[in-house]
Amino acid sequence: MKAKLFSALTGGALLAISGVISYSVAQQSNDSTPQDQNEALIAQGQQVFRFNTFGDEITWTDKLQLNTVISQAVDPLTALAVGLKVDVDALPEAVQKGITGGSIDLSSPATTVALLKLDAVVGVKGTVETVNGTDTLTQVGVTCALCHSTVDNSFIPGIGHRLDGWPNHDLDPGKIIALSPAFSQADKDKLNSWGPGMYDPRFNIDGLSDPVVIPPAYGLEGVHSVVYTGDGPSLSYWNRYVAVTQMGGQGLFSDPRIGTHINPDQPGLKPGWHPGVFVVNGKQDLVTSNLAALQAYQLSISAPLPPEGSFDPDAAARGEGLFDGSAGCARCHSGPKFTDANQRLHPPADTVAEDKLYVTRSATGMWRTTPLRGLWQHPPYLHDGSAQTLSDVVQIYNDKMNLGLTSAQMSDLAEYLKTL
Repeated sequence: MKAKLFSALTGGALLAISGVISYSVAQQSNDSTPQDQNEALIAQGQQVFRFNTFGDEITWTDKLQLNTVISQAVDPLTALAVGLKVDVDALPEAVQKGITGGSIDLSSPATTVALLKLDAVVGVKGTVETVNGTDTLTQVGVTCALCHSTVDNSFIPGIGHRLDGWPNHDLDPGKIIALSPAFSQADKDKLNSWGPGMYDPRFNIDGLSDPVVIPPAYGLEGVHSVVYTGDGPSLSYWNRYVAVTQMGGQGLFSDPRIGTHINPDQPGLKPGWHPGVFVVNGKQDLVTSNLAALQAYQLSISAPLPPEGSFDPDAAARGEGLFDGSAGCARCHSGPKFTDANQRLHPPADTVAEDKLYVTRSATGMWRTTPLRGLWQHPPYLHDGSAQTLSDVVQIYNDKMNLGLTSAQMSDLAEYLKTL
């Protein structure tokens, strides 16, 4: 079943290869300054983040057949209900007026196809061709922005200006993937059980179902370990992992610390567990050349500042003293990024979250200390989402770490966390 599932999610012509992966960056003119080059790389990376599928249409179209599902059954109201977002800046004025005035039918899948034709659905790329006078969605793929962008809801809920790097905790990836006819009912049941804001980036690697909260992709500059378990060593490592093994893009990924289930069609290897095998989706590498620009853009995204009036400054000042002092938070959440991940990872027993399984499925088998910048923005908290609010986080730590904080002190500490 696991090999079959891997084939369904990330199939294509899989080839075992070896060799050195070289990172290529677009050549800059000789008279450009380092600042110009960096700005150009960031601008290129923004386009990659928002619009580049890495050729993953071989998965979402050829394998999962979601272009057909969308065309037949996914109207805009349904799409918004499962957390998909629409970029208002991609909508012509006439379309905006049609939505607010009611002349555009948001209950029709044809409207979804029209929005995809406008490149307006955040994180989803569609190829729309006119067949017998009707716009037809012939291909669909996804981009990084699907999970790691949202909108400000400035137009209507679910439609607004892009907020790149903000995790989309309205998104229900499992429910979207489960629309595909490629999965068994048992796998559909697992996918549907994940819920909004949750995703399991190892489900198609080991066959287990243990989703984690979609993390933010902002505030990562200077953070060595960018994911819950510190898999790395770089952001580009994780970008490659997601692009190839999760998005199903055309490229290569290998890590001798973890195994990969091989497609039965892969020549020279029997289906099953093959640690450290280089795996290529498709017949070309559309990932590697984009990694440097993608990382540059991600590292340029700052964590958002807390909204004015969203915390009590006097209580927060008292909470800061507790954070640095008797509560002991700063022992791990240290430095300007509020993490010690650049120095160490933590053993599995160190987590206070309810879920203890996920770390055992990672490349490191360890936890990194989560950076706290922008913490106010992305509830729920802890990797398994078991804390709904910052007050819940403080209560859990107080109980499980025997901190001995009073109710007033816990309230002050929660107020401080809102400021980060």
